[in-house]
Amino acid sequence: MTKQFHGHELPHEALEQLFLEARSYNGWLDKDVSEEQIRHIYDLLKMGPTSANQQSARFVWCKSQDAKDRLAKHASEGNVEKIKTAPVCVIIGYDIDFHEHLPELFPHTDAKSWFEGDVEGRITQAKRNSALQGAYLMLAARALGLDCGPMSGVDLDKVTEDFFADQPQYRADWICSIGYGDKESIFDRSPRPDFEKFNRID
Repeated sequence: MTKQFHGHELPHEALEQLFLEARSYNGWLDKDVSEEQIRHIYDLLKMGPTSANQQSARFVWCKSQDAKDRLAKHASEGNVEKIKTAPVCVIIGYDIDFHEHLPELFPHTDAKSWFEGDVEGRITQAKRNSALQGAYLMLAARALGLDCGPMSGVDLDKVTEDFFADQPQYRADWICSIGYGDKESIFDRSPRPDFEKFNRID
């Protein structure tokens, strides 16, 4: 029998760590992020929901200096040092052939057939669900006491060519540095809109 878990509201301290006081960091303390921590992040983020359990995100964890230097070559000038000096920088990509894994990941129906012959539809699905998984990655990292520095200022075509050359069905989408953030590197928080500005309840 599946164990039923009924959620409860997290303490305010947890909300501060995940959202209210969390920031996007531009610099990092000289403190390692271990492979064990990386695996723990993944083991948390993979539990977040995706459509038909697609799990369409593909991650490259650039931890060695060589990998970070390679990635930094494809970044805009302002992002080079953010990548090179981070303990780890993750490439968040997506697999346009994610449907090939659905017999294993969504076994109770023939979900693979839903996506066969529709490449554009699969790209839309893969982008949407891998973006969700990237957000789960950031929350997982923050939940484990780490900080994040998400970035889109890279040449994604070159990142794809460099890091996914042997997997032509994969595409890079954005990157995120992870580590212990240097508080001196953050800017003043930008304004956040009130509910009424971008929301309505029908």
